[in-house]
Amino acid sequence: MKLNIAVLPGDGIGPEVTKQAKKVLEAIAYQFNHTFIFKEALVGAIAIDKTGEPFPQKTLDLCLNTDAVLFGAIGDPKYDNDPSAKVRPEQGLLKMRKDLGLFTNIRPVKAYTQLLDKSPLKREIIEGADMTIYRELTGGIYFGKKHISNDGKTASDLCEYHEFEIERIAHSAFKAAKNRRKKVTLVDKANVLESSRLWRKVVTKIAKKYKDIKLEFLFVDNAAMQMILNPTQFDVILTSNLFGDIISDEASVIGGSIGLLASASVGEKYAVFEPIHGSYPQATGKGIANPIASILSAAMLLEHFGLLEEATLIHSAVEKSLELQISTPDINKKSKFSTTKVGDFIADFIENPDDSNINYHNIHIGQSTII
Repeated sequence: MKLNIAVLPGDGIGPEVTKQAKKVLEAIAYQFNHTFIFKEALVGAIAIDKTGEPFPQKTLDLCLNTDAVLFGAIGDPKYDNDPSAKVRPEQGLLKMRKDLGLFTNIRPVKAYTQLLDKSPLKREIIEGADMTIYRELTGGIYFGKKHISNDGKTASDLCEYHEFEIERIAHSAFKAAKNRRKKVTLVDKANVLESSRLWRKVVTKIAKKYKDIKLEFLFVDNAAMQMILNPTQFDVILTSNLFGDIISDEASVIGGSIGLLASASVGEKYAVFEPIHGSYPQATGKGIANPIASILSAAMLLEHFGLLEEATLIHSAVEKSLELQISTPDINKKSKFSTTKVGDFIADFIENPDDSNINYHNIHIGQSTII
C-alpha cells in the first residue's frame, strides 16, 4: 500500500516522539513492502513564531492532500502563562479539527500486564481494564460562542450541540462496541444540562438500532469516580467534547503513564493520529519523553487503513519493550533508556522479532540496531 502521510511534529516533545513513530512506520513499510511518503509542516507555537498563525494555510493544504496526518503536540509556556495572548497554539488544534471535519476522537485505554504495579491505583482494581473512549470533537463548549463583558468581570461559554453531531459519533461508538464487549456507556450531566438531555434522547433512539449492544448512562461526576473505583466495568465510553477531554486524561492513570495513550481523530474523509500527552515542555530536548503513545498512534493509523497485521506487530513490539523494561523514566524512574533508544528497539523488533533478546543487549551497550 502507498500512503502519503502529513507529519506535524508541533511543539515541545512533539518532534521527538513523532520522529520515533515515523521510524516505526518506516520499519513496517520495509517489512511489508509498503510505501509511506512523509511530508512535514508547521503547527502550534512554532508555526506562530514563523508565520503568525497556529495552523497556517500551507499546513491545511498539505493535510487536505494527504491520506492521513501524524501529529505530535502543541503548546508553549510563553502562551500558557499569558492568558491575554490573542493568538494561541491551541487555536491551531481546534482549527485543524474543524477544517478537517474531525468529529470523533477515539482513545483506547488499557492496563498493560507488565505495568500493573506502576499505576497509582491498586493492581486488583485495574487488572483487565480495557476500554475505548469516543469523545465528540467539534461541538460543545470549546466551539460555542464566547463572551466577556466590557469590564472584564463576567464571562460565558456556550455549550451547544445539534442532533446530527450526536448521531454521527453515537453510530461510531455502537459499531465499535459490536467488535468489543457489546456495551456503551454514555457519560453526561443530564440532571443539570439541557445539552446532556439532548444527548440522552438521541443516543437512546440510536441504541434501538443496535439491539445486541447494552446501553448504560452515568453522570460525569459518577463516571469520574467509577473510573477509579472500578475501571473494568467500561467497554466503550461515549461522551461530549468537554467531558471526554477530562475523563480520558483521568483514565491515563490506569496504564501508569499518560505517555502510553494514543488517539485517532477521524471524520468522514480525514484522520489525524496523535498521542494525548501534550507538549510536556519540561522534558523538551532531554530525551526522556515516552514515544510509545505516538508509536501506538501510528498503529491506529495502520488499523484505519485495514493494515491489521502491521498494527498487531507494532503492539507486539511495544509489549516486548515493556516486558524487557526498555522504557523511559516516566514508567521506570531508574531507566537509562532515552526516547530514541525506545524507538530504536521497537523499530528493530519489527524488523527482527525473533532476535529481541539480542536487540535488548545491543540497546543496553549503546547500539541502536543489530548488525
